[in-house]
Amino acid sequence: MLIRISLIIAIVAGLAAVGIGFVQVKEKIVTTMNERDQEKKDKEIAQKDLASTKKVLTKTKEELEANKKELASTKTKLESETARAEDLDKQKTELTTQLANVKGERDAAQEKLIGYDTIGLSPEQVRKTIADLKTTQKERDVVVIENKTLLRERNKLQAKVNDLIGENPDVELPPGLKGKVVAVDPKYDFVVLDIGGNQGVLERGVMLVNRRGKLVAKVRIASVSPDRSIANVLPEWKQGDIIEGDQVLY
Repeated sequence: MLIRISLIIAIVAGLAAVGIGFVQVKEKIVTTMNERDQEKKDKEIAQKDLASTKKVLTKTKEELEANKKELASTKTKLESETARAEDLDKQKTELTTQLANVKGERDAAQEKLIGYDTIGLSPEQVRKTIADLKTTQKERDVVVIENKTLLRERNKLQAKVNDLIGENPDVELPPGLKGKVVAVDPKYDFVVLDIGGNQGVLERGVMLVNRRGKLVAKVRIASVSPDRSIANVLPEWKQGDIIEGDQVLY
C-alpha cells in the first residue's frame, strides 16, 4: 500500500513537472513569436522609410541637376549678353568717332560753302554731308539706347546667377535713378515707389530716402512691376518716419 501511494505521488509530481515545463515552453514560444512579429513589423517600417528616403534623394538629385543646367544656361546667356554689350560699346565708340569726323567735315563744308564757287564745292555735296551727319547721330542714339537696355538685362541675369549660386549682394541700379514714395505701410515697414522695371529698377537694389536734402532712411527693393516697385525699410538706416512724397535716390 505504501509503495502504491509513493508511486502515485511520484506520478503526480512528474505530471506537475511536465505541466510546469509545458507552460514555460509555451510562454517562451509565445514570446519568441511576438518578438518575431515585432521584428517583421520593424523591418517593414525600415524598408518603407528606406524607400521613401531613396525617393527624396532621387528627387533632390533631379532638382540639383536641373539647377545646375539652369545655372549653366544662365551663365552662358550672361556671357553672350556681356559680349554683345562689349560689342555695342565698341560700335558706340566707333559711331562717336565717325560722328566727330562727320561734324568736322560738316564744319569744314559750311566754311567752304561761302566760297563754293571759288573752290568748286556744290550745295548738293554740302547737303549730303549734313544728311550723313544726322544719320550717324541717329545711329549713335539707337546704340546708346540699346546699350542701356542690354545693361539692365545683364544686371537681371547677374541677379539670377547670384540667386542660383547663393550670393545675394546689393544689385546695381541705373546711375541717377530717382523716384518718389507713393504709399507707406508703417506697420510692416515697406513703401511703394512710382518707379519700376521700365525705369531700370531691380530687386535687391538699395535706394536712399531723402526729404529736403536730409537722409530719412534706406530701402531695399523687394518686388518690381513695370512702373511700380515695393521696397522694405532697412531698420539700421531709419532716421525718421517715411511719408508720401519723399524722394528716393540711387
